[in-house]
Amino acid sequence: MRLNLPFLAPNRKNARRYQREPVPFQMLLPLALKKTVSGKGDITKEAVCMQEMAVLFACFKKSEFDQTQCLKEVTSFQNCYKEYSQRAKVQREMGKKGILVPGENKMTHKQLNQLLKGFPAL
Repeated sequence: MRLNLPFLAPNRKNARRYQREPVPFQMLLPLALKKTVSGKGDITKEAVCMQEMAVLFACFKKSEFDQTQCLKEVTSFQNCYKEYSQRAKVQREMGKKGILVPGENKMTHKQLNQLLKGFPAL
C-alpha cells in the first residue's frame, strides 16, 4: 500500500499551499520602459458591416434567396464594405510611412515609435 506523505507529515512545507505572508519583491532587472514598441500585436481582425450583413441575410431568408428583391440591402452592404476598405487602405499607407494622425485611436508600431522618438526618456 502506498502512503501519501503530506497527510502523514502536516508540518512539512507544501509548495502548492497559499502563502500567508506577502512575498517580498525582488527586482531582477531595472524597471524601465523600452524605447521602441514591437509590431507583434498589430494584426487585428475586426468585424465590419455586421449590421448590413444581418439585414441582407434577413431579406434573403424572407425572399427565399432571391437577389432581385433585396437589391437595396445588397448595395448598402457593398457600399459599407467599399468605405471600410478605403479607410483601411489609407490607414495602412499612413502606418507604413509612420505619419502621425491627430486624434487617431489605433496606431501601428511604426507610428508609436515615431511618437516615442519625440519624447525621449530622461
